[in-house]
Amino acid sequence: MNFSENSQYCMRSHNCCPSQNMDDPHSDYISRRKFIKVAGGSTLSVAALSGLSWSALAGSPLKEQFGIVRKTLVVKPILVYSTPEYKHQTSWRAWGGIQTEKDADEEISRIKGEQSKLQSIADFPLKFLPVTGIKGPAGIEGISDLESADVFLIYAAGGGMDTFDILHKMKKEMIFFCRHKSGPVYLWYEIISPRYLRQHTDKLAISGIDEQDVVIDNQDEILWRLRALCGLKNTLNTGIIAIGGPGAWAQPRGVVPGLVEEKFKFNIHTLSYDELGNLIGEARKDKSAVSRAQKRAAEYLGENGITLETNRNFVDNCFLLDEVFRKIMDSANCRALTINGCMGTIMPLAETSACLTLSLLNDAGYLSFCESDFVVIPAGILLANISGKPAFLNDPTYPHDGIITLAHCTAPRRMDGQNKEPARILTHFESDYGAAPKVEMHKGQIVTNIIPDFQVSHYMGLKGTIVDHPFMDICRSQIDISFDVDSHTLAKRMPGFHWMTVYGDYIRETGYALKRLGIEWEQL
Repeated sequence: MNFSENSQYCMRSHNCCPSQNMDDPHSDYISRRKFIKVAGGSTLSVAALSGLSWSALAGSPLKEQFGIVRKTLVVKPILVYSTPEYKHQTSWRAWGGIQTEKDADEEISRIKGEQSKLQSIADFPLKFLPVTGIKGPAGIEGISDLESADVFLIYAAGGGMDTFDILHKMKKEMIFFCRHKSGPVYLWYEIISPRYLRQHTDKLAISGIDEQDVVIDNQDEILWRLRALCGLKNTLNTGIIAIGGPGAWAQPRGVVPGLVEEKFKFNIHTLSYDELGNLIGEARKDKSAVSRAQKRAAEYLGENGITLETNRNFVDNCFLLDEVFRKIMDSANCRALTINGCMGTIMPLAETSACLTLSLLNDAGYLSFCESDFVVIPAGILLANISGKPAFLNDPTYPHDGIITLAHCTAPRRMDGQNKEPARILTHFESDYGAAPKVEMHKGQIVTNIIPDFQVSHYMGLKGTIVDHPFMDICRSQIDISFDVDSHTLAKRMPGFHWMTVYGDYIRETGYALKRLGIEWEQL
């Protein structure tokens, strides 16, 4: 694609969801498996789902649950120490309060107590393996559970850096903990920067480890790093269904999804709209499925805080589509889904918009996004896996006076991961059709906003506070957030288009995870 073609491609549509030829459901882009050439000579591997039938899918039970499902982060604590012997008239011991086996035993007991407390307060799935104490490289051979760990948490009380080198070669995540005042002082509190990180030079010299991987005394500092690594573990190799094919907002065909496959190791499965239409048609003929959708819709509309301001049939159809999507994901053994033609293509098939459906899926713990925008989808999946809360994909506006409006029609209601916010069920704004929630996110809530660039190379983070949830003539779920950055600086610096927003402050965790993917991080 030359520059002229690309310019025309990006300017075809002036709404918030530009269409893309690559995602035409009738093109040959969707096939059983296809490898598409993208920038730099690399390829995008597209695995298509086909031959699905409702009769086969309907046999599986409908899973009514909520909560983002995350795999457990497994941490191996390793105390590295030494027991020097007295030598007359020479320096026979290094700095540090762990000098004897008795000291080491007491330290292991102290570590166990600290980790028991961390385990009890962790808001993510976490498992500590038994603490092992070693005095040098020879001790590594006797540790039987190294391979089962995701992270080595190294208590660097003493010993030489040759031990660290061997552990580093095992390609596990590594966090170093040193004591200053939380217990007996550690040797490496003095020398971990000049001797290990910088290797006796003035610059970092260890691949994949830097100053952020060193913690002094503070257990909370360990915990948020582990939270970040749990989020990363659960984001890498994500399987995701792309209805109508993978896209990227106003970007050339295939480039961004190819970069996402490369950096995040996503497994993208496509489902054509023809296939989806057949499944919806079959589901509509299934009286039990239709009845179940109507019953679930009635229960939803009867919840406290819900008001219906659109045709009830649209809501019933959203619940039927919800069941179709859940069973498609279950059949592919994944929990993530995105829709490419959500501004129009899906409406004639489902006889509703997909907005409310995507909101329902996110509330149930699936990771579901509109527009198939793989510029921002990885950020949403990472945020959700770090926080355990659903992420809100949104359109940002122009920042001014310390305020920016974020809006879209697919917001989750369980924004805190547990409780449902009030919502008005309206039409999708641009089409004035279907069912879309206007989620009334509560004022005063701190939020994390992730702003990805189009090259999947530089993400920005902005912490803000919800100050209003207005009702303007824009996408239905709307929040005004305040921020402390100069408005002109934000306007000048922000890349890409779509943002991802989640309740809470996860700025540190996001940056800590992204550095491991080769994505630059900038906190505004």
